[in-house]
Parts: sequence; C-alpha cells; structure tokens
Amino acid sequence: MLISWILGTWLLVHQATPPDQLVIMKDGQPITTISRSEYSIYSSGIPIINSKKFDEFTEKLNHLVSRPAKNASLDSADNIIPEIAGSTINKQAFTESFYDYFFGHKMTELELPIRPIYPRVDSELLSEIRSKRIGRYLTSFNPRNRMRTTNIDLAVEAINNYVVFPGETFSFNRVVGKRTVEKGYKKAKVIVRGEFAEDIGGGICQVSSTLFNAVDNAGLQITQRFSHSRNVSYIPPGRDATVSWYGPDFEFLNNYNQAVLIRAKTVGHLLVIKLYSSDIIEYEPKKVPFPPL
Repeated sequence: MLISWILGTWLLVHQATPPDQLVIMKDGQPITTISRSEYSIYSSGIPIINSKKFDEFTEKLNHLVSRPAKNASLDSADNIIPEIAGSTINKQAFTESFYDYFFGHKMTELELPIRPIYPRVDSELLSEIRSKRIGRYLTSFNPRNRMRTTNIDLAVEAINNYVVFPGETFSFNRVVGKRTVEKGYKKAKVIVRGEFAEDIGGGICQVSSTLFNAVDNAGLQITQRFSHSRNVSYIPPGRDATVSWYGPDFEFLNNYNQAVLIRAKTVGHLLVIKLYSSDIIEYEPKKVPFPPL
C-alpha cells in the first residue's frame, strides 16, 4: 500500500514532466549542463537522487567556481595590502534547488547560490597589531649556497605576515606545509642521527630556530621543540628547533590576550624575524642568548 501511495504521488506531480536538462549558471553565464537522468537511481520504479554522485558533482563544481579568501598583509615597505573576500557555493541552498528541479519543479536554468568567505585577518586588525614589537631574533647564513638559501626564502615567505590569535597554537609544519620539489624546495644539507646528509628542504631548520628564539624572546609559551642531534653553527648550543615533515615540529601557544603578527625576511646574509602585537598587549619578554653572527 505504501509503495502504491508513493508511486501515485510521484506520478501526480509529474503529469507535466519538466525539461530534463538543467543549465547551471554563475553571474548569468552558463558553466555546465546536467540532466535528471544522470543523478537518478530507481527503487520500485520510483527515481531517487544518487546522493553520492550528486555530492561528487557539487564538490567538483565548488572547486571550479570557489575563490579562497586572502588575508590582509604588509608589503616590504610595511604598507597594508587589503584583504580580499573569497566565495564558495552555498551547498544547502544549491541542494534544495536541485531537489526542487529533480522532483518536478519547472526550471531550465539554476543560478548558483554563492556565499562569501571572509578572511581571518583584515586591514583593521593588521593596523592594530603591527605597532608594538614584542620579540626579535636574527641569524646569519651563506647566501652563496643557492639551494639552502632557496629553502630558507620559501619557509620565510610561508610564515611572514602570519597572525596567531589569542589561545591559538602555531605549528611550523602546518603553516609552512610539506617541503616538496613541486613547491620549489631544493636538496641541501640536513642532520640525520648526528650525521650530515642531503634532503629536500635542507636549511629550513634555521627558520624554525630563528622563530623559536624570537617567540621565546616575546615570552610566548613554547609547546613543542626539539634540538638537532648535533650543534649547528647559526645558533647558540641548545637554542635550535629542528623540524621535519614526518618528524619533529616547532609549536607555540599565544598565551596573551592580543593577536601576534610574525614578520620574517632575509636581508643579505641575515635572517630576521620580529613579532608584533597591539599597543595594549601585556607581555613578559625574556632575554635570549645572542646569535653567533
């Protein structure tokens, strides 16, 4: 009886069958065309939506039309580059519209419902937290070692302008990401079990070590740090922070009530990392050993 009632109801709403083709639009322009039959599976003769296939289609569509948000940042002259809002498909609204189409609503076109994505760092916040320097450290390197210098530059670029919010934990590996050839990282000297070897991304431990000392100088809470298995020349003994993608990480917690901005750059043979925050921050700086410049 139940199946007969469902079938009867379905036939009733389909007395005038709408067009099968549906054009997906964005900003008034067609981007793709789909049909009801592509996403239909049948149960007792009644079509139902193939939810797995529809979800896969929605993800591909979102990848095609979405745009990531871009945080506000500071350029090399400390001028603010404004943030850019991103966008993504409003999946709930799109699903509801697709269900209307699938189950008989007369439509031949569907304008994609889009929702904005706001950046985590805007110009207003950045202007507030760039004023007071709370930590600083610098180390030296050999810029003629091109492979190692490339790796340092890439890691510096990844952490520069990063904002750590109150109560947030910064992870070097998460922020910098996996060091791969595709990202431009080169083979350079690394320390493995006390011995020198060559590996992709060699040299970025100087960035994590310099950052550790700047963070420690600012009095932020170190939550994870490991030293190399032998001393390194660019930092005082015991003041390094080794990192590897499948191994140790460097992490710290922003235990202050204001956001903290990381500024990192290379100047000639120097790697310079400074931490900034709001004028109203209450912090407790620490003295750290000078580097062997």
